[in-house]
Amino acid sequence: MMELFISAFITLFVVIDPPGCAPIYSSLTTGASSEQRRTMAIRSVLVAAAILTLFGLVGEDMLRTLGIGLDAFRIAGGIMLFFIAMDMVFEKRTQRREDRAEKIRSTPEVEDVSIFPMAMPMIAGPGSIATVMLLMARTRGVEQSAIVFAALAANLVLMLLALLAVAPIMRFLGDKVEAVITRLLGVILAALAVQFVLDGLSGSIL
Repeated sequence: MMELFISAFITLFVVIDPPGCAPIYSSLTTGASSEQRRTMAIRSVLVAAAILTLFGLVGEDMLRTLGIGLDAFRIAGGIMLFFIAMDMVFEKRTQRREDRAEKIRSTPEVEDVSIFPMAMPMIAGPGSIATVMLLMARTRGVEQSAIVFAALAANLVLMLLALLAVAPIMRFLGDKVEAVITRLLGVILAALAVQFVLDGLSGSIL
């Protein structure tokens, strides 16, 4: 069970990427008071938690309704995660997030960024939704499902802490350290993505 928790935690941590979202949140909330930042951080994590939990609980039933097999979803999700990993290794993902943040900053009427873009697609984006569904598809029984949700909860708590402590985190990490961490996590995610594809291929063949 501990092995499942560690595997799910690392996978979700790499995809949700609390250290990567923190600087984006800092740039989006420039000029906001400490109380406003805290309120938006809490709201964004709660909304993202609701979205990811919903897909974790009913995602498999939704796929079944659409006539999509779990093995097909594993392969598609693994390919998606692999592209995310490549973007992380070559820092394209960070650049896209910064570009998205710049568009939001340039729109004066947008003040509350907790729902968009923070909750979705920054935290509960296509990659994290697919990851939660893939992890849930690999579980057997209520106990294993609870472990996956515990790993998700732990990551969301880390996300909240990262958003609340974004200023000291940015001073501590710096751009170079963050780039190194992002690349290392990208390599790990690439390996996990390949494993998802292999699981899907194995299930469809057998």
